Amino acid sequence: MSVYDDPVFLAGYRGLRRDGLGLNSALEIPALTAMLPPVGGLRVVDLGCGEGELAVRIAAAGAASVTGVDLSASMLSRAREHVSVRYVQADIADFDLPAGSVDLVVSSLALHYVEDFDGLVARIARWLSAGGRFVFSIEHPVITAPLEAADLVIDDYFDEGLRQRSWFVDGVQKYHRTVSSLLMTLCSRGFSLLAVDEPQPTATQVESHPHLAIHRRRPALLLVAAARVA
Repeated sequence: MSVYDDPVFLAGYRGLRRDGLGLNSALEIPALTAMLPPVGGLRVVDLGCGEGELAVRIAAAGAASVTGVDLSASMLSRAREHVSVRYVQADIADFDLPAGSVDLVVSSLALHYVEDFDGLVARIARWLSAGGRFVFSIEHPVITAPLEAADLVIDDYFDEGLRQRSWFVDGVQKYHRTVSSLLMTLCSRGFSLLAVDEPQPTATQVESHPHLAIHRRRPALLLVAAARVA
């Protein structure tokens, strides 16, 4: 079961999004949107699509087809209100598609939940058409690194693997990897890096939303765009 199907977690997450206290609207959505290629006519898969916001935006921009994949029944129940996208309930850790069947794979703040990143990247490379793109955002490794969350304290950065966090509920599982490990995995699986971003809020954003101030002191997000080498 996905942690997003836990009623306590889901209520906390939806409250965070509703009240604008997360990073999505201020940082992640603009940065990820800027990395996407023109999607007109493309076959697109959104891994960890949640309630479908990104998938719906891509469909509205003219994609030929959009498939959203998520393990959470609760998230998909709301996502399926958007009929422009096909949704599949599946664990992205083992989800698979035919070779060459996709032109663009996107993922928004989901891949830090996947244990076998190398295996997933290998599958994505197989799904993509020649020159197809993989664009994703994750929690920055300086966030997933500490065993104990502490302001600006980074510990055990080079020890990759499972981290358990308290976020609305105890025992939320995420997987920590170094920046170099993430990028070199892509390269080893036949991808060419196109862009890397660590977005930060502007001074004006911080003035309007003081809770964003910490994210000018250290990066919260890492975004990557890569293309499958033909």
